Amino acid sequence: MPVWIDTHCHLDAAEFAGDRSAMRARAAANGVAHCVLPAVRVGNFAAVRELAHRFGDSYALGIHPLCVPQAADADLAALDAELALYRADPRLVAVGEIGLDYFVPGLTVSPLRERQECFYREQLKLARRHGLPVILHVRRSADRLLKHLRELAPSGGLWHGIAHAFNGSEVQAAQFIALGFKLGFGGAVTFERALQLRRLAATLPLDAIVLETDAPDIPPHWLYKTAQQRETGHPQGRNEPAELPRIAQVVADLHGMPLADLAQATTRNAVAALPRLQELL
Repeated sequence: MPVWIDTHCHLDAAEFAGDRSAMRARAAANGVAHCVLPAVRVGNFAAVRELAHRFGDSYALGIHPLCVPQAADADLAALDAELALYRADPRLVAVGEIGLDYFVPGLTVSPLRERQECFYREQLKLARRHGLPVILHVRRSADRLLKHLRELAPSGGLWHGIAHAFNGSEVQAAQFIALGFKLGFGGAVTFERALQLRRLAATLPLDAIVLETDAPDIPPHWLYKTAQQRETGHPQGRNEPAELPRIAQVVADLHGMPLADLAQATTRNAVAALPRLQELL
């Protein structure tokens, strides 16, 4: 059975409260050997750390752009302190999930547009200071993310990290790759109407791709329910790490390669993006 790394899943989410251990066991039974658990706010730092240690996974600490409206300025200092305190924890592999979100209307206008950019820049500086990769939230914001990455790049100009749930253009993909990033592919690539994303999955260099679920979010097409279906009583299917191999099969088919080869390549790519994974696998 191929071995997989889910490079982005929120195992601390409330949706998993009733069966978290069983859900993680299902993933392991399907070959998902490791999950990376990004934090989204200071209040869930302890939860992702505890779960990573409980399940033998890894975690990242950061403040998500969607959480910036509720975040205090002191939260950046709290993040800095946590990164310093747990510097020696081998399961702390990145700063994340951080980034910019220009999809949510309220975040695209002042003052929240500038505030999320400030939080993003300050967290890039913390990642650079603590020598950690970054896990990026990219939602209609690729060009602006890239601008700040270039301005704040570490010595040598290259970052380590992942552009999570990437859905940009070929040009933007090439620019992230040139800065050292891997691009995360998950449930969105399983939809036939996602033409640009599926074209990227088919044509990007194999060494640029990592796999993720973003569980419980971004369900693959076989779990997705439309708004009309939900209104008539059909609940949205819950995404979980056990879905990763089936998502991977879609990517393998698009890329025209054996599933086992994709597993080996994406595991190697995940370690390149998040070097501390090497000792954990």
